[in-house]
Amino acid sequence: MNLLEARGLAKRFGGLQAVAGLDLSVARGEILGLIGPNGAGKTTVFNLLSGFLAPDTGDIRLDGRSIVGLAPHAICGLGLARTFQIVRPFPRMTVLENVRVGALARHPHAPDALARAREVLGRVGLAARERVLASALTLAERKRLELARALATEPSLLLLDEVMAGLNPTEIETIIGLIRGIHRSGVSILLIEHNMRAVMALSQRIVVLSFGERIAEGAPADIANHPKVVEAYLGEEYVRAPQA
Repeated sequence: MNLLEARGLAKRFGGLQAVAGLDLSVARGEILGLIGPNGAGKTTVFNLLSGFLAPDTGDIRLDGRSIVGLAPHAICGLGLARTFQIVRPFPRMTVLENVRVGALARHPHAPDALARAREVLGRVGLAARERVLASALTLAERKRLELARALATEPSLLLLDEVMAGLNPTEIETIIGLIRGIHRSGVSILLIEHNMRAVMALSQRIVVLSFGERIAEGAPADIANHPKVVEAYLGEEYVRAPQA
């Protein structure tokens, strides 16, 4: 059984069909990449899966249970956590306090939540910054804080929305290493990312969206040379460029 199964997902905003009859699944233990040009519907899909939007039609099942109509916090409680493309930590709270908020979802007793938060901060390399206000962090640190807040909820499935956007190559390599470590710990991952080198390096399977529809699906090597994908998104430059 797939960990996540979405069937016939559709969402319209006025005259815009953001998602059109999408079928999507994530196997247990998989890293699935979701790519497509700006406006393809990727973040809308994340909002549907995580309960921030209700689909017009379709069903979403997490571990065999329908989660359509559940509030985001209830879906998080069932094991699906997400990050956001625009990182907005609680700026006047410390790094540790930010992550403790996430930990409280699983550990209602404050000492337990604090211990969990400290453990997660160690995993993402922010232990030395736990007393710093979130507003004082660099962009790369805020990205790791966003990752830590989601991890603190102890998800079985983690949705990552452009966690590498705006980072330099060294910072991207650090995030790739963190994601691999999270995956090795048993967490399944669905990621949106515009950095194609990172997507190809991390993903076991890739789904490509264009105008809310799936236009391709397959292994990274197949997607990189798929004619529809090249036309809609990657461009001839990607195909001609040497692959890392």
